Amino acid sequence: MVTAGTLHKEHFFREEDRLQLLQQTLFTVTTAYDWQLQAWAVFANRYHFIAFSPGDAATLRPMLQRLHSQTAREINRLDGAQGRRVWFQYWDTCLTYERSFYARLNYVHNNAVHHGLVTAAAQYRYCSAGCFERHAKASYRKKVESFRYDRVNVRDDF
Repeated sequence: MVTAGTLHKEHFFREEDRLQLLQQTLFTVTTAYDWQLQAWAVFANRYHFIAFSPGDAATLRPMLQRLHSQTAREINRLDGAQGRRVWFQYWDTCLTYERSFYARLNYVHNNAVHHGLVTAAAQYRYCSAGCFERHAKASYRKKVESFRYDRVNVRDDF
């Protein structure tokens, strides 16, 4: 699981086109590095995702460097702020316990609800909750949704 935040919690990705940029770049970069996204949520000043790593998990750092540099360059181009630092840092956790995986999966899906952006997770366009609701088998969805996410310890004070 990876969480990243913007410098000084700035809302660089506050508009629809910027959220789309961040989400699409996340898709492109994770695909290029063979990381398999399981859940994601992008916001004005942060993102979370859970992914299965390829054989070499050491690709995480260069993958995130690419994600951050591409999105920062484009945001700075849009704002006329060449060279401005956009991203602060990222935090990653290797999920090795099944219960932890499911709780965090549910957490990522429901993060927009947790922060009061929507009342139902699937309503938020910039996360995997809607896709999960439409495509996951009902039994799997029920299993994931049964795990409490309100006690998950994720850096999310944005």
